[in-house]
Amino acid sequence: MRKLSVIEFLTLDGVMQGLATPEDGFEHGGWGLPYFDERQAAASTQGIASTTAYLFGRRTYEHMLAFWPDQPDSDPMAAHLNATVKHVATGTLTDLTWNNAHVLDGPVGPAVRKLKDDGEGTIAVLGSGLLVQELIAEDLVDGYRLFLHPLLLGTGERLFRGLDAPRPLQLVDCTPTSTGVIMLSYDVIR
Repeated sequence: MRKLSVIEFLTLDGVMQGLATPEDGFEHGGWGLPYFDERQAAASTQGIASTTAYLFGRRTYEHMLAFWPDQPDSDPMAAHLNATVKHVATGTLTDLTWNNAHVLDGPVGPAVRKLKDDGEGTIAVLGSGLLVQELIAEDLVDGYRLFLHPLLLGTGERLFRGLDAPRPLQLVDCTPTSTGVIMLSYDVIR
C-alpha cells in the first residue's frame, strides 16, 4: 500500500501561496526564491527516491506543466517529474499533455484510496492547496514534508484551514538550512 505525502513550502504564518511566482494577483509572489539553498535541493532530490506517483490539483498541474516538461533531464527533479505517473484532480481538464499525466478517475476520496491501495512507495502532493484540504478532510494524508521559511506575510492562502478535529503528528525529521528554512517531516498518527 502506498503512502500519501503532502509536500509544501510555507511561511512561518502558514502561507503556501505564491512560492516562486506571483499568481492571481498575489502581491507577495516569489517569496521563497531567496531562501533556496543546496540543502533544500539535496532534500528534494532525496525525497523523490520513494515517490512512485504525483497527485496535483488542476491549477498546480497547469503551473507545473508550464515549466517542468521543458527542463533538461540533467536536472534530477525534472527527470523524475517528467517520467513519473501524475494524477490530476480536475473537473475541467480532459486532455492532459504532460507525459504520464492522467485525470483522476472519479471523486477524490474513492479515487485516491484506490491509488493508495495499488502499488508501493509514496504518492507526493505538491502545492494543490484546495486538493490538500479535501485530502485532509477525507483522512487520506499519511505524512507532511514542510519547508518552513523564516518569513511572515500576513496574507495569502494557508495550508491548514479550519480542521474539523485535532490531527496528532509525529516528528520524523527536523533539519535547518543555511538560509533559516526548517525542513520538517511528520507522520500522521492514526
